[in-house]
Amino acid sequence: MTRIYNITAELCAEILALCADDSVFLKYSCISSAAKELIHKEINKTVTCLFTAAENYTHNIRKLEKADLDNAFFDALAAIIQKFKANKDIFSMIRLLQVIDESMENILHEKTLEYQNENFSIVLNTNRETTGVGLLPCCSCVWERKNHFLHSYNRLDNFLSNFLLMENTVLGELIDKHYFLKPDTFPDFENRRSLNIAITPLRLENHFVLEDYEENRVQYLQVRYFNEYFDKDNEQIWQKMLTAAEKNSDIVVFPELLGNPETEAYICAKLKALSENEQKNMPALTVLPSFYHKKFNTAAIIDRHGNVICRQSKQNPYRIVRNGGPQLEAITANNVVNIFHYEGIGRIAVLICKDFLTTSHMEQLMRCFRLTLIIVPSYSTGSYDFRQSFDLCAHDDCNVVWINTCAALSLLPGKEANFENIGYVRKRIGRGDDDSQKLCNFPICGGAFNGQCTHECIYFEKIQGV
Repeated sequence: MTRIYNITAELCAEILALCADDSVFLKYSCISSAAKELIHKEINKTVTCLFTAAENYTHNIRKLEKADLDNAFFDALAAIIQKFKANKDIFSMIRLLQVIDESMENILHEKTLEYQNENFSIVLNTNRETTGVGLLPCCSCVWERKNHFLHSYNRLDNFLSNFLLMENTVLGELIDKHYFLKPDTFPDFENRRSLNIAITPLRLENHFVLEDYEENRVQYLQVRYFNEYFDKDNEQIWQKMLTAAEKNSDIVVFPELLGNPETEAYICAKLKALSENEQKNMPALTVLPSFYHKKFNTAAIIDRHGNVICRQSKQNPYRIVRNGGPQLEAITANNVVNIFHYEGIGRIAVLICKDFLTTSHMEQLMRCFRLTLIIVPSYSTGSYDFRQSFDLCAHDDCNVVWINTCAALSLLPGKEANFENIGYVRKRIGRGDDDSQKLCNFPICGGAFNGQCTHECIYFEKIQGV
């Protein structure tokens, strides 16, 4: 099976190399039906199994089976690619790529099911390094407009439905790891076509101190936790998860920095101690509060059974003016980005605070992986900058879940107005829906400004198909 993926990647690379600018993709998007049918006839002369028998002079694309992918098929496919390449016939090459994409629908669906049984997945093709292209099965999304990229960007992956095309030139130095979530992760999603989200600011208290130090003439900021609060804080996190479960939440999200080195083990042990029926009622995914350790700011993403799916580290340091001068968060970027795939939901990423606000980073991930849901745990001085970035995501039909924490009030005393809302969910809505539904805000409780915290705040929202 690898051979068909490698040939497809090579074809993508050839098209990208021949396109001096993206105007080719714009023009191709308006290719005539007659021209398309002529290309089909040309392909069918060499690779006959890609089409059903022509009816009314029209060649309909056939869904391939594994048995079709024999040596004769590959020899014929290589021949037609070489012919189009020799003629520098970009339109025919793009159309051939579309035909392959459509014909591979069933095979790629089977591959998705196979990936769902793996801990994490690598790309389908083995020639990513030489072609500069990575391919994966592309999961659909119930709130994504069909062909919406055609109105936003002129690029090759506009014309693909079953392959997710990732270009190394877009990915840059980042390292992508992919997780095709098991089919029972969201067992009712196919019927509901919606996700129930729970977010919580968790608490007002900081059970850590921010420490300054200078290194190589740069003023840095690091976090030191008070271990006497670990048990209490971890139990509070657990209680929030139980509350989220009572509301049938699929995903629960905690803020940045309010974890500790023992949180992950504590919560996983709690989940593993539940009966199988009790586990079924817990949130499918939990984004635990991140914690700072040895220059890494990391959040664990766990499933309802207490298994760690992966750990997402923050890549871009936060800069703040504090104690009379600018300070930079002392973190090390490992360049790893984790992408979660699920049919009907599309692709999910967790971007910790500044990773979302660093527009070039966020758009890089949006462009490379066609994200459909971004989860943003935050420890921030306010919501304004985040709200500005929400619309960038909405343009690409990507929903955003953002949660801050009242504990961040201590960063800028006297700036309480920045904390009017402690969380948002930015959703794509239907054309007939009330425009006010697209941005759901969650006000901070009054006690936060008076130094009083009941530890009861948790908010709920539904993201659904359009």
